[in-house]
Amino acid sequence: MHTTLVHLRSSCVDLSMMWLLAIGVGLGSLTGCQSTAPAMERSGMIAVVDFQRVLEETQAGKDLKESFDSFMKDRQVLLELEQQEIQQMRNDLVNQGSVLSESARREREEKFQRRVRDYQVKEAALSRELQGKQQDLMADFRSHVTEVVTQLAEDREFVIVLERGQGSSTLYHQPHLDISDDIIKKIDQDE
Repeated sequence: MHTTLVHLRSSCVDLSMMWLLAIGVGLGSLTGCQSTAPAMERSGMIAVVDFQRVLEETQAGKDLKESFDSFMKDRQVLLELEQQEIQQMRNDLVNQGSVLSESARREREEKFQRRVRDYQVKEAALSRELQGKQQDLMADFRSHVTEVVTQLAEDREFVIVLERGQGSSTLYHQPHLDISDDIIKKIDQDE
């Protein structure tokens, strides 16, 4: 009985090993690899791009930033002028408040408060407008970068290209996998 149990255990181990080997061979054939060694040698199938760097170093990215900054400054100038007017109204109210009648002072305070509320509404609208403009510009730029990355990935037969940088899920990569320089050059050549 003891011999049969040992033989049975030995057969189970053999079957387990054969099963694992079969799975490994099956997975290898599904991925087109004969073994794990050739898959490791094909590490060029993965690449990494630092989108923020592409944005900062390409001429198109610099133009985008300049366009957005100009758009933002034009709108901020209008708000700053209104801020100055509100500040002047406040100063007048403080300086003249003691010589005004109660009804005149209350009327100026209400007018001042309405002006402050209007300013806050305009400021919130400007913030939404700026966010929308930035999102539109970035979407166009990201689309262009994606086209260039796709073309390069197809030319070099990359299986996957990961984004690197703040907010991405790529925590680590080997430096030789980074193709950001190639993307920057290609985008600048296209311009």
